[in-house]
Amino acid sequence: MEMKGKKIVMVMVVLLISVFGVSGWTGEIHGRVVCDVCGDSSLGPEDHILEGAEVAVLCITKSGEVLNYQAFTDAKGIYTVAETMPESDRWDACLARPISSFHEHCTHLAEGSSAVKFGYSHPSGYSHTVRTFVYRPVNVPTYCI
Repeated sequence: MEMKGKKIVMVMVVLLISVFGVSGWTGEIHGRVVCDVCGDSSLGPEDHILEGAEVAVLCITKSGEVLNYQAFTDAKGIYTVAETMPESDRWDACLARPISSFHEHCTHLAEGSSAVKFGYSHPSGYSHTVRTFVYRPVNVPTYCI
């Protein structure tokens, strides 16, 4: 298709969207994953973020569709899931859960870090912050005792 034909098709798509009032919705979920090195349930200078930790986010939409996302933490220990969809299909409720830590010394999930369920009622363009997921080492270092 030549350039003029492509422009006509794009104009028609834009007109159809504006005539039928299809509105988009964008949502975002993010959270953090850390290593509680001393296993003392308080974050201190010995603790650190976990880069590359895997988190699953499962959401059900207003229309009943189930969406499953997979995210990994960045260099700041933060994972993010974002989606743009029609307003009628937006997220209604979600469940976030840690899957694994790839840090060789911090691989055991702390108590209370198994999963978080939450409703998602934010308007388009807003985000939901999930509480921090915490891993602990198999063996607590001697300097913690």
